[in-house]
Amino acid sequence: MKSKELSAKEVSYTTIILKFGKMGEKTGWTYIEIPADVAGKLSPGMKRSFRIKGMLDEYKFSGLALIPVGKGNFILPVNATIRKAIGKREGAMLRVRIKVDPKKPSLSADLLECLEDDKEALANFKALTFSHQNYFSKWIESTKAPATKAERIARTLNAMLRKMNYAEMLREKKRI
Repeated sequence: MKSKELSAKEVSYTTIILKFGKMGEKTGWTYIEIPADVAGKLSPGMKRSFRIKGMLDEYKFSGLALIPVGKGNFILPVNATIRKAIGKREGAMLRVRIKVDPKKPSLSADLLECLEDDKEALANFKALTFSHQNYFSKWIESTKAPATKAERIARTLNAMLRKMNYAEMLREKKRI
């Protein structure tokens, strides 16, 4: 995996798309590695998740989060939407060109409006880290059907009243 610095904060390299076997909550995830030396060029000394933008082959993206995996290394999940767009899967070579994305993602306006009606749910939502708030928001906004969106907002409000995080809410749905 060779990397080269393109500008003060932009990095380009080629890597292989990988997939986790049995790995707790990451089981089955498809991802690429962002080694410590590359991450250090993007955001020196960063040990927490941060957002990037750039290109995976010819697929342009923004607002994706790098996830720390220890010793300064990170991973970038490559979801089904991205895999379909690039036409690649596990084991394929991928050209990566990335830089820090300073833009903070916006949260679902519909969710925030509904949270305003319940102070307890709003307080519990605000107690979550922004990345966890964003999980709920992206899940709500990822549907086009108004009925599904309304159902997801209701489930989120219910989860907030019960002080559940996103993963707990999803696991509960699987048990039902």
